[in-house]
Amino acid sequence: MYYRGHESLASNYPESSTTNSSFQRCKKFRNGILSGQDLTDLFNSPVYGAEWVVRPMRPLPVVVGILAHSGVRVTLCDGSKWLIHKGPDYGVLSKTVVARVRSMKNWKIICTKNFNGRKTVSQLMEAAGKNYNLLFNCHVASISIMLQ
Repeated sequence: MYYRGHESLASNYPESSTTNSSFQRCKKFRNGILSGQDLTDLFNSPVYGAEWVVRPMRPLPVVVGILAHSGVRVTLCDGSKWLIHKGPDYGVLSKTVVARVRSMKNWKIICTKNFNGRKTVSQLMEAAGKNYNLLFNCHVASISIMLQ
């Protein structure tokens, strides 16, 4: 695990259009809601970089201890960024979800990690767990992902 500023994640992306671990083509995901094969491809995509991020819990203007929301922003081989996070009303079968990153202006990076394509989005979502409660919340999910 690398703390912010100690190492660039950009140097760990594959130079070609294939991933180092599976030799699959690097899929570029279109904007909009993914379903079917596109969603399966996202879940099976290798993760190259991860950043544990935190933002204030609404309606608070600043992070106050655990009164915050956290998640892990992952970077795929095409350079796209996705947020894996969990919340009480986020998903149906699992409270852990993945969403395309658009604007994260209120989020702060806690630390970073290079996965170099060794883990997939699906594996990191599984590490975060399906349930959400006082003991298995967004912070525990983020830590579990970063410890993979």
